[in-house]
Amino acid sequence: MKQLEESDIEERLGRLSGWERKGDWIRREYRFGDFAASMAFVNRVAALAEEADHHPDIDIRYDKVKLGLSTHSAGGLTTRDFDLAARIDAAAGA
Repeated sequence: MKQLEESDIEERLGRLSGWERKGDWIRREYRFGDFAASMAFVNRVAALAEEADHHPDIDIRYDKVKLGLSTHSAGGLTTRDFDLAARIDAAAGA
C-alpha cells in the first residue's frame, strides 16, 4: 500500500470530524462520561481494528481516549488510516 498524496490527505481529512494531522499521523481525542464508557469504546475500536487488520495507537485517560493512526508499513498515511477513522467515528456515534 502506498502513501497518499498531500492533496488526498487534506481531502480525506476534511471528510472526518475532529481528526487532526500530526506529521505522518492522524489523531483524535474522544471524551466519555466515565472510565467504563471509555473502555467500552476501546473494545469497539479493538474489534474494528482486528477486522481491518490495522491497529491504532490508543491512550486511555479515565474519561478520555486518544487514538492515532498511521500505516507503519507504508511509512505514512494511507487509505487504511482514513477508512478506519471513519469506522471508529461511526462506532463512537460521532
